[in-house]
Amino acid sequence: MSHLEEALRLQLRYLEARPGEQEYRFGAMASGGTGKGLRKRLLDHGLKDWRFDFAWPDLMFAVEVEGGAHIGGRHNRGTGFEEDLTKYHHAMRLGWTVYRCSAPLINSWEAAKLIKALLDDMKNG
Repeated sequence: MSHLEEALRLQLRYLEARPGEQEYRFGAMASGGTGKGLRKRLLDHGLKDWRFDFAWPDLMFAVEVEGGAHIGGRHNRGTGFEEDLTKYHHAMRLGWTVYRCSAPLINSWEAAKLIKALLDDMKNG
């Protein structure tokens, strides 16, 4: 877990947001779960063993922390950026809503506040 993910986790806990699963393997779960035969099932479904930083599977809601924006991190360079877009494409195709946030949004608590509000709305709606 990155320091940004840990900061967001602690903020959500402080705000008493409903806890999400960390490192949720949505590709594996969409293709029949983890375990024997996973590679073939992923291939058959056109998926990879992608993970969300945080996920609420019953709500089909996920959060991705985008780090390295100002240092040219993997997620912001050619191949890494395209791989992330492919991951989000397939997540949306499977019915997931994905909220992406960065260091400034986490450090200002704006990400945690919005996530808490979204979770509350989904719970009550």
